[in-house]
Amino acid sequence: MTKRREFIKKSVLGTAGIAIGGMGLSPKTYASIQGANDRINVAVIGIRGQGGSHINNFCAMKDSQNVRLKTICDVDEQFFEQRSKTIMDRTGVTPVTEWDMRRVFDDKEIDAVSFAIPNHWHALGTIWACQAGKHVYIEKPCCHNVFEGRKMVEAARRYNVRVQTGFQNRSSRNVIEAMKFLHEGGIGDVYLARALCYKPRDSFGIAPDGTPPSTLHYDMWLGPAPYRPYNEKRVHYNWHWFWDTGNGDTGNQGPHQFDIARWGLNKNEHPVSVFSMGGIYGIDPKECEQETPNTQASLFKYSDGKVLEFETRGRYTNAESGLDVRIGNMFLGTEGYLELNGNTWKAYRQRENEPFAGSPERGSQKVDITSTREENVSNHPTNFIEAIRSGKDEDLHCHISEGFLSSALPILANVSYRLGRELAFDGANEKFVKDNEANKMLTRVYRKPYVVPKEV
Repeated sequence: MTKRREFIKKSVLGTAGIAIGGMGLSPKTYASIQGANDRINVAVIGIRGQGGSHINNFCAMKDSQNVRLKTICDVDEQFFEQRSKTIMDRTGVTPVTEWDMRRVFDDKEIDAVSFAIPNHWHALGTIWACQAGKHVYIEKPCCHNVFEGRKMVEAARRYNVRVQTGFQNRSSRNVIEAMKFLHEGGIGDVYLARALCYKPRDSFGIAPDGTPPSTLHYDMWLGPAPYRPYNEKRVHYNWHWFWDTGNGDTGNQGPHQFDIARWGLNKNEHPVSVFSMGGIYGIDPKECEQETPNTQASLFKYSDGKVLEFETRGRYTNAESGLDVRIGNMFLGTEGYLELNGNTWKAYRQRENEPFAGSPERGSQKVDITSTREENVSNHPTNFIEAIRSGKDEDLHCHISEGFLSSALPILANVSYRLGRELAFDGANEKFVKDNEANKMLTRVYRKPYVVPKEV
């Protein structure tokens, strides 16, 4: 992309001393040529659900960021018409549609791709995109297993592309402020982080195996996962609750709060131990084939003894703490504690009942969590585009290396849960200590040709 811009600039300007006007080009004409070649062409891969947010964010950048949403891609073609209309209405341009992401990577005009696809596709899609020289925005968790996350980091570095993980809180001004407050000793030495995912979910039912709809390219949807007959209860969104394709709510909503917890503890490393337990409660297994737990408690310890706790509650529950936290974090320090609810935070000193620091309020009302979340969601892809323009990994708010460390936490928890025991982890080598059974679960057997390679 940089070579293309430089070539056009040199072609227009010619050798030193030749004026633009002398070439018959007005300043306005030259500006339009320059602007077209500074444009970043984007493709969104996975356009249902969260993919709609990606589309809206990139459409909004049309003028301010000079971004063109050229292509949308999804293995289920039923969504093309609706999403294409949205893009046409927002930008005046009808997008190209593809069902096979490999055709997107073949397009030399595409500079960056944004993925909102099932977890089991995150790594291979990202690696293929990196190998094609595309910059990548990948949703959380960045990977389905630990092996994949490491390969994604290696691919980003080898092909020198920007890879941003979709932990939008990294672009939240309030959350950034809270983390700075913690790291500067606002509540003393932070020794424990607690993260919460309280999202009551009902049974999604049961259905017999059947035939995929004509719009769905089912083999491509399965991708790296083992083959199994099509079942409507295992595809759109419900894939989260099956081990072949998802990581449960601990690995769905959970990664956002895992990331904040690790960030607040200031830990740029893997934990040394993990223990997780729970189960499926309040749902009759005869009426729902869900595999992942809806209730799960996970405990991690780091090399210096600091602790990270995570709790998933998928049925009826109370909230936690004074801020009525259900999706959020709490930090305990030697001089007090901090509560973070969405993007609203308050810090309390020792046994005092009134906060002494916190996020700003609007008048007498708390900051609107919904509106600030929407702002974060748009800020994060904007940061991605800015880092593409700068060409610097350090400008990304959540580089893939950061995203991998946080995504690994729910993955490690799920291995412990499935094996039913505490596990010691060697972070330097990214292996469990003397546990072959657990180490086999750090990767998977891939279904050809959808194989995450050992050498990227």
